[in-house]
Amino acid sequence: MEVKMRVVSFCHYLQGPACTQYLADLGADVVKIEPLQGAFERHWSGGKSYVNGTTAFSLAVNRNKRSLAVNLKTEEGKAIVRDLIREADVIVENYRPGTLDRLGFGYDDMRALNPDIIYASASGLGSSGPAAARPGQDLLMQARSGLIAATGDGCVVGAAIVDQHGAALLAMAILAAFARKLQCGKGTRVESSLFSAAIDLQAEALAMYCSAPDRGRRMKRGRNIGSWYHDAPYGLYDLKDARIVLSMNDPTRLAAALGDEELAGMAGIDRYEERERYAACVAAILREWSYADLVPRFERHAIWCERVQDYEDLLNDPQANHNGAFATINVNGRDATVVAHPIRYDGVVPPIRRIPLKPGADTAQLLTELGISAERQTDLASRGIIGRAEQEL
Repeated sequence: MEVKMRVVSFCHYLQGPACTQYLADLGADVVKIEPLQGAFERHWSGGKSYVNGTTAFSLAVNRNKRSLAVNLKTEEGKAIVRDLIREADVIVENYRPGTLDRLGFGYDDMRALNPDIIYASASGLGSSGPAAARPGQDLLMQARSGLIAATGDGCVVGAAIVDQHGAALLAMAILAAFARKLQCGKGTRVESSLFSAAIDLQAEALAMYCSAPDRGRRMKRGRNIGSWYHDAPYGLYDLKDARIVLSMNDPTRLAAALGDEELAGMAGIDRYEERERYAACVAAILREWSYADLVPRFERHAIWCERVQDYEDLLNDPQANHNGAFATINVNGRDATVVAHPIRYDGVVPPIRRIPLKPGADTAQLLTELGISAERQTDLASRGIIGRAEQEL
């Protein structure tokens, strides 16, 4: 017997839509509830990135879902969504705490409507507590969680990694709750936050920090050192024509690869306590090497290194392409590139089945499934209760 997870998504921005996209990629029937004008990600796209008028942001996080555009400020609109929820397994939302309660779609109301519902909420800092009402966004959580301080030299991570990790954690939790529901028929209240996700990203580093002696001093380091808790030369270095990173490497092999007597003489030092001196020596040597000359020597001596690539390099990376890291989709006659689902199942990456390019792209289909006639749909649309893709919204 086929079991298909049905998800009603009250999600916007990144964390919630990315979470429900993971679920949709895996075969869940995800219905995205949108206002008539569309969710936030349909109206903003970083770097002015659009494909035939469609935001790249929307393309990145809304594949394999169905879109229902509905006015939740009306009782008729709310009634339509409640009908969907009666047949659903999961509700996912990432509005500020209390927003859906005010609309009549809070946990208590939805559990009364559907007693075995899985109700998953993703907030910024948590659903309660002294900071629950503060804004929660990726950069803010990078700062509050210590991630920026740990990254060093005032650096901000150049992608919304907290949002994406929070999305993956929330999808994992929903799948665990769904497995429980299949076993015992019980729903679950699932709660995640960007703040918790940012902390979880640093589980290793924080465990090291909490157990380190004189831990405050340990965080400070020079520009070459890539981590406050690794021995040198772990970090980032300039060559004549490129930048590379060195991972954990045996100092004797590294000295042999570079053919440097001074570095060989430093092989026995404590490369954590004297990491700046050791890293400075490595940096001075590497500035005299080109990438093409260096890599064969590193390979012969089993030195772990990688060239620092930019996004253009990544798009042409043969291993990324072999892994199916990117997918091409057609947006009204123009190709767009997006990141594919990151996991293979029996050797296959889940396909992109569809993308609702406009809010309400699936309103007619969904309302027909609920038994609402075409005539009634036309009436609802004329009064601004629902939005349909064929309308100018």
